[in-house]
Amino acid sequence: MNRREFMRGVAGTVAAASLGTRGNAFAQSPESPTKPPNIVVILADDMGYCDLGCYGSEISTPNLDGLANSGLRFTHTYNAARCCPSRAALLTGLYPHQAGMGDMVSTVKKSASPGPYQGYLNRQCVTIAEPLRAAGYRTYMSGKWHVGEKPEYWPRKRGFDRYFGLISGASSYFELLKEEFPHRVMVRDDEPYMPEGDHFYMTDAFSDNAVRFLEEHDQSKPFMLYLAYTAPHWPLHAWPEDIARYQGKYMMGWDALREQRYKRLLELGIINPKWALSPRDEEVPAWDSVDNKEDWDLRMAVYAAMISRMDYGIGRVLETLRKMGAEENTLVLFLSDNGGCHERIRKDKLARPGAKPGERGSYVAYERNWANASNTPFRLFKHWCHEGGISTSMIARWPKRIREKGALTHQVAHITDIMPTCLDLAGVKYPETFNGNAITPTAGKSLVPIFEGKTREPHERLYWEHEGNRAIREGQWKLVAQKKGDWELYDLEADRTELHNLAKDQPDKASELYKAWDAWAEGCGVNAKGERDSNG
Repeated sequence: MNRREFMRGVAGTVAAASLGTRGNAFAQSPESPTKPPNIVVILADDMGYCDLGCYGSEISTPNLDGLANSGLRFTHTYNAARCCPSRAALLTGLYPHQAGMGDMVSTVKKSASPGPYQGYLNRQCVTIAEPLRAAGYRTYMSGKWHVGEKPEYWPRKRGFDRYFGLISGASSYFELLKEEFPHRVMVRDDEPYMPEGDHFYMTDAFSDNAVRFLEEHDQSKPFMLYLAYTAPHWPLHAWPEDIARYQGKYMMGWDALREQRYKRLLELGIINPKWALSPRDEEVPAWDSVDNKEDWDLRMAVYAAMISRMDYGIGRVLETLRKMGAEENTLVLFLSDNGGCHERIRKDKLARPGAKPGERGSYVAYERNWANASNTPFRLFKHWCHEGGISTSMIARWPKRIREKGALTHQVAHITDIMPTCLDLAGVKYPETFNGNAITPTAGKSLVPIFEGKTREPHERLYWEHEGNRAIREGQWKLVAQKKGDWELYDLEADRTELHNLAKDQPDKASELYKAWDAWAEGCGVNAKGERDSNG
């Protein structure tokens, strides 16, 4: 038996061990509650680990803070490092490659060959909405889709009864710039929607439609709402009154802000005092050496304003649940799709000369400098599989079942856990087949035991790969590498900020984890070097 045949066998064993068991499609389990809970899943876009008030930030997020105070905060939740892969993992309960989203979405004009990097959800997966709708739920989505550009891959073709939102990724928050991005469309159900006038703001529109779906809901049925914001993804756009609340507050600079947030994280008990604050990113200058401080202050003020506006919209959704009498038996989950975004965007054709960050006609990001503060205390950013790229705050509130209010849990969770959690709550078994297609067994595990204050059997291992960045976590150990870089080994129990590489001190553990990652990669179709396939 050659190495490749051996690794295929190992991959099968790993898949069987880590991906769970199959059940009969949409069968109600014997433990199904008489009144299945409603479910609201809220996803932020490009928001760092400590950007919420309840996770150490100075940004005003009273509604999310209130959600945390009446629910549960997770300190060790992971996403899949970037927008599209994380959305695929959340919706399907699979690793992104298994769902066809190992990298970014393919545009209408470009479709990759079928496979792990095809750029749209495949037919060997189901979205949360598909089995829930089959089990009697009404399913709603408002926000960013980003897992299939062509109309045949849109939300209403993947189980959602109603949809309003942006099919692709980032766009101006005030208008659609279709002359530059003809494939970026907004949709109401299945019809194109073109925002008009001076009062449109994308974050508000997503909140408005989420509220409308709830207000028009037939309360004889349970519902699932997926509210996927683009905030605070670039471009930096916000209402002037929101920006004014923050402008001038960031003249302290990113160095002082990182120290401030680090201390607050320690005070809240979210991080362990053993974990030292990582040094300022090597590509970020010291604040004292920066000349254009007012411009940088404004950028961070706009970013903060975008998060506050999102929080305001979430508050409207929560108030609507209360008015409906649905608050007690509704699970609300909030998390982010990746860490803070380092990207420097150059969209000169889209920018109006003289437009300041935040204004209509501007098109800038807050870049690596402030993203380093958003990801306090961790290293690196969106794209990478170091903790700064894959760690997210996560809040769960469900008054009927989460009894310990304002608690923290340090149990490890992963974005693939959202799908099996929703099915578990609904009393629906994960399907073996759907529409004649065999469905890949889920990689996730239900979070319900954690909600109930129990110790959940943890994932044996968790895996990542995005554009050559890759990682595996097993218990306290994490093996991680940058694209074309050497593997690094960290003891996350002692050093979650990944400052002390133990690969040379613990070569056997590093080798063991590499072999497990390689077996997983083989089974999921990741190319041997952890880089994107040529036909992706």
